[in-house]
Amino acid sequence: MLPRDPAQPHRAASTLELFFDLVFVVAVSIASAQLHHALSHGDFVHGITSYAMVFFALWWAWMNFTWFATSFDTDDWLYRVTTIVQMGGVLVFASGIPAAFEHGDFTVPVIGYIVMRIAMVAQWLRASRGAGELRSATRRYAFGIAAVQVLWILFLLIPAGAAQLVAFVVFAVIEVSVPVFAEYRRQTPWHPHHITERYGLFTLIVLGESLLASANAIIDASHELESFVPLISISVLTLAVTASLWWIYFWPPHHRAITTFGRSLRYGYTHYVVFAAAAAFSAGIEVELDVLTGESHLSNVVASYTVTIPIAIFLLGIWWIAIRENADRVVNTAIPIGAVVVLLDPILPIPVAITALVLIAIVVVLVLHPPVDKTS
Repeated sequence: MLPRDPAQPHRAASTLELFFDLVFVVAVSIASAQLHHALSHGDFVHGITSYAMVFFALWWAWMNFTWFATSFDTDDWLYRVTTIVQMGGVLVFASGIPAAFEHGDFTVPVIGYIVMRIAMVAQWLRASRGAGELRSATRRYAFGIAAVQVLWILFLLIPAGAAQLVAFVVFAVIEVSVPVFAEYRRQTPWHPHHITERYGLFTLIVLGESLLASANAIIDASHELESFVPLISISVLTLAVTASLWWIYFWPPHHRAITTFGRSLRYGYTHYVVFAAAAAFSAGIEVELDVLTGESHLSNVVASYTVTIPIAIFLLGIWWIAIRENADRVVNTAIPIGAVVVLLDPILPIPVAITALVLIAIVVVLVLHPPVDKTS
């Protein structure tokens, strides 16, 4: 298991990595559905905090696998088997998400998470055997990940409530500090194009949840004739918004954002809010559908905020880490202003339509102002 060449030509995601992503489609869908139900019933604080905790675990496990794969992927039988074990951990984790939301019971998610992480420890220990000058870094990864799992076991002993949330934040900070601890002397190699392709693929997963919400609007319209026109309108506008978010995300050359270790940390860690916001957007669309069909008693303004807040966060997040350094003044003005207008959208007439128009306008600006290379 030798370190991969970070300059390897035509490096692309493997079929194993694509297979690995499938279990995250399931887990993200369940997390998004649970957030939808919580928001629809007005349980905002508990729903959002539970979602943030669950999504952190999914994002962090996926990200760790992705960065390890870019450095040490061998695609031999043992690597494949270990990866499949990690996939099993994701499915166990996913099965416990409803209990985490409804009762604050994280027992099953923690068990699934530990399965994922212990398999990752095994990968790092195996890599250490042939890592050469990177051996100390790989062993620090293995030690750091294993040590944090002890904290997550202790997490199960903390009753649901404020203390549990504080403990989660503390343990999560320790968890995300492991790469800094492991690579502070010498960094493992990463392939910029491979890494950014992997992030792009996960973005497609979370945006796909919104397309599902669009399809659900059409299904609801076939049963709710009184709300047929609004539901179909929501479906069309959701497609327009999702397509715009896709266009905006893939506009900049992402590989320029991870040229150094510090920049790669910023890129990787900020993607937590980008991914979480994209998946939360689909939950917001489902809340809008519940309001239209009478299944939720939220006001139109509150329901609209469940859509516009995630969109604004997504815009600002991707602008901060990938767009602003590759854009001219027009683009760097249009996107932040667009995010603010989207946030104001719920208090304006026909809010979802205005959001779609704002995003389409941003896309037009991007088409007229292609990325610029400020490093040359």
